[in-house]
Amino acid sequence: MEDLLALLPGARRALFASYHVGGCQSCAYRDDETLSEVCARNDIPLGEAIATLLASHERDQALLIQPQDLQKRIEDGEAIVLLDIRSREEHDAIRLPDAKFLNQELQNELFAQPPQGTIVLYDHRGRDVLDRCAWFHGHGLQNALALAGGIDAWARDVDPTVQRYRLELD
Repeated sequence: MEDLLALLPGARRALFASYHVGGCQSCAYRDDETLSEVCARNDIPLGEAIATLLASHERDQALLIQPQDLQKRIEDGEAIVLLDIRSREEHDAIRLPDAKFLNQELQNELFAQPPQGTIVLYDHRGRDVLDRCAWFHGHGLQNALALAGGIDAWARDVDPTVQRYRLELD
Protein backbone atom coordinates (compact mmCIF):
# COMPACT_ATOMS: atom_id res chain seq x y z
CA MET A 1 0.00 0.00 0.00
CA GLU A 2 2.95 2.29 0.62
CA ASP A 3 3.86 2.36 -3.08
CA LEU A 4 0.22 2.80 -4.10
CA LEU A 5 -0.23 5.73 -1.72
CA ALA A 6 2.92 7.36 -3.09
CA LEU A 7 1.62 6.98 -6.64
CA LEU A 8 -1.99 7.94 -5.87
CA PRO A 9 -1.94 10.34 -2.89
CA GLY A 10 -5.73 10.37 -2.57
CA ALA A 11 -6.02 6.58 -2.47
CA ARG A 12 -6.52 6.45 1.31
CA ARG A 13 -9.38 8.95 1.08
CA ALA A 14 -10.92 7.13 -1.91
CA LEU A 15 -10.79 3.70 -0.25
CA PHE A 16 -12.34 5.04 2.92
CA ALA A 17 -15.06 7.03 1.12
CA SER A 18 -16.03 4.14 -1.15
CA TYR A 19 -15.49 1.10 1.07
CA HIS A 20 -14.84 2.31 4.63
CA VAL A 21 -11.36 0.82 4.42
CA GLY A 22 -8.24 2.43 5.88
CA GLY A 23 -9.76 5.26 7.85
CA CYS A 24 -9.86 3.84 11.35
CA GLN A 25 -8.24 1.17 13.50
CA SER A 26 -10.87 -1.48 12.77
CA CYS A 27 -10.43 -1.20 8.99
CA ALA A 28 -6.77 -0.20 8.79
CA TYR A 29 -4.18 -1.71 6.49
CA ARG A 30 -0.41 -1.93 6.72
CA ASP A 31 2.04 -0.21 4.39
CA ASP A 32 3.53 -3.58 3.44
CA GLU A 33 0.17 -5.03 2.31
CA THR A 34 -0.85 -5.05 -1.34
CA LEU A 35 -4.09 -3.67 -2.70
CA SER A 36 -5.01 -7.23 -3.65
CA GLU A 37 -4.60 -8.37 -0.03
CA VAL A 38 -6.61 -5.44 1.33
CA CYS A 39 -9.40 -6.07 -1.18
CA ALA A 40 -9.50 -9.81 -0.46
CA ARG A 41 -9.70 -9.22 3.30
CA ASN A 42 -12.56 -6.72 2.84
CA ASP A 43 -14.51 -8.58 0.12
CA ILE A 44 -13.93 -5.85 -2.47
CA PRO A 45 -13.50 -6.87 -6.11
CA LEU A 46 -9.95 -5.86 -7.07
CA GLY A 47 -10.95 -4.52 -10.50
CA GLU A 48 -13.64 -2.36 -8.93
CA ALA A 49 -11.19 -0.97 -6.38
CA ILE A 50 -8.66 -0.15 -9.11
CA ALA A 51 -11.34 1.62 -11.16
CA THR A 52 -12.42 3.57 -8.07
CA LEU A 53 -8.84 4.61 -7.30
CA LEU A 54 -8.14 5.70 -10.88
CA ALA A 55 -11.37 7.73 -11.07
CA SER A 56 -10.56 9.36 -7.73
CA HIS A 57 -7.05 10.17 -8.90
CA GLU A 58 -8.43 11.81 -12.04
CA ARG A 59 -10.73 13.99 -9.89
CA ASP A 60 -7.78 14.85 -7.64
CA GLN A 61 -5.70 15.96 -10.63
CA ALA A 62 -8.45 18.44 -11.54
CA LEU A 63 -8.02 20.02 -8.08
CA LEU A 64 -4.33 20.75 -8.61
CA ILE A 65 -2.82 23.97 -9.88
CA GLN A 66 0.81 24.00 -11.00
CA PRO A 67 3.06 26.70 -9.49
CA GLN A 68 3.66 28.37 -12.87
CA ASP A 69 -0.09 28.50 -13.57
CA LEU A 70 -0.73 30.07 -10.17
CA GLN A 71 1.98 32.64 -10.82
CA LYS A 72 0.38 33.58 -14.15
CA ARG A 73 -3.06 33.92 -12.60
CA ILE A 74 -1.66 36.16 -9.87
CA GLU A 75 0.23 38.26 -12.43
CA ASP A 76 -2.95 38.53 -14.53
CA GLY A 77 -4.71 40.06 -11.52
CA GLU A 78 -7.08 37.19 -10.82
CA ALA A 79 -8.61 37.24 -7.34
CA ILE A 80 -6.67 34.56 -5.46
CA VAL A 81 -6.94 33.73 -1.76
CA LEU A 82 -3.78 31.88 -0.70
CA LEU A 83 -4.26 29.66 2.34
CA ASP A 84 -1.34 28.07 4.14
CA ILE A 85 -2.32 24.78 5.80
CA ARG A 86 1.11 24.11 7.33
CA SER A 87 1.89 24.65 11.01
CA ARG A 88 1.87 28.14 12.49
CA GLU A 89 5.65 27.90 12.95
CA GLU A 90 6.23 27.06 9.28
CA HIS A 91 3.91 29.86 8.17
CA ASP A 92 5.60 32.41 10.42
CA ALA A 93 9.04 31.40 9.14
CA ILE A 94 8.36 31.19 5.38
CA ARG A 95 5.22 31.83 3.37
CA LEU A 96 3.98 32.87 -0.03
CA PRO A 97 3.29 36.59 -0.45
CA ASP A 98 -0.18 37.57 0.83
CA ALA A 99 -0.85 34.05 2.14
CA LYS A 100 -3.06 33.64 5.19
CA PHE A 101 -2.56 31.00 7.84
CA LEU A 102 -5.59 28.72 7.82
CA ASN A 103 -6.79 28.42 11.39
CA GLN A 104 -10.26 27.49 12.66
CA GLU A 105 -11.41 31.11 12.85
CA LEU A 106 -10.47 31.85 9.24
CA GLN A 107 -11.98 28.57 8.10
CA ASN A 108 -15.28 29.50 9.78
CA GLU A 109 -15.20 32.90 8.06
CA LEU A 110 -14.60 31.29 4.67
CA PHE A 111 -17.57 28.97 5.05
CA ALA A 112 -19.82 31.74 6.38
CA GLN A 113 -18.81 34.20 3.64
CA PRO A 114 -17.12 32.41 0.72
CA PRO A 115 -14.60 34.65 -1.02
CA GLN A 116 -14.84 35.75 -4.62
CA GLY A 117 -12.20 34.28 -6.86
CA THR A 118 -10.13 31.18 -6.37
CA ILE A 119 -8.93 29.70 -3.10
CA VAL A 120 -5.49 28.08 -3.38
CA LEU A 121 -4.38 25.93 -0.47
CA TYR A 122 -0.77 24.91 -0.01
CA ASP A 123 1.35 22.83 2.30
CA HIS A 124 5.07 22.07 2.38
CA ARG A 125 5.46 19.57 -0.47
CA GLY A 126 1.93 18.91 -1.70
CA ARG A 127 1.46 15.69 0.24
CA ASP A 128 -1.50 16.66 2.44
CA VAL A 129 -3.13 19.49 0.55
CA LEU A 130 -5.32 17.36 -1.73
CA ASP A 131 -7.21 15.91 1.22
CA ARG A 132 -7.85 19.39 2.60
CA CYS A 133 -8.88 20.69 -0.82
CA ALA A 134 -11.28 17.77 -1.29
CA TRP A 135 -12.70 18.53 2.16
CA PHE A 136 -13.29 22.16 1.09
CA HIS A 137 -15.09 20.93 -2.04
CA GLY A 138 -17.16 18.52 0.04
CA HIS A 139 -18.26 21.44 2.20
CA GLY A 140 -19.36 23.61 -0.71
CA LEU A 141 -16.24 25.64 -1.55
CA GLN A 142 -15.97 24.49 -5.14
CA ASN A 143 -13.52 27.30 -5.99
CA ALA A 144 -10.68 25.67 -4.03
CA LEU A 145 -7.52 24.36 -5.67
CA ALA A 146 -4.39 22.72 -4.25
CA LEU A 147 -0.89 23.93 -5.12
CA ALA A 148 0.92 20.98 -6.69
CA GLY A 149 4.19 20.35 -4.87
CA GLY A 150 3.41 22.91 -2.17
CA ILE A 151 5.56 25.87 -1.21
CA ASP A 152 8.63 23.78 -2.02
CA ALA A 153 7.63 23.55 -5.71
CA TRP A 154 6.85 27.28 -5.73
CA ALA A 155 10.34 28.04 -4.40
CA ARG A 156 11.97 25.63 -6.83
CA ASP A 157 10.00 26.50 -9.98
CA VAL A 158 8.73 30.07 -9.58
CA ASP A 159 10.41 32.15 -6.88
CA PRO A 160 13.87 31.11 -5.69
CA THR A 161 13.79 33.90 -3.08
CA VAL A 162 11.31 31.79 -1.10
CA GLN A 163 13.55 29.74 1.13
CA ARG A 164 13.33 25.97 0.80
CA TYR A 165 13.52 23.88 3.95
CA ARG A 166 13.38 20.37 5.28
CA LEU A 167 11.48 19.29 8.37
CA GLU A 168 13.43 17.26 10.89
CA LEU A 169 11.01 14.97 12.66
CA ASP A 170 11.76 12.91 15.75
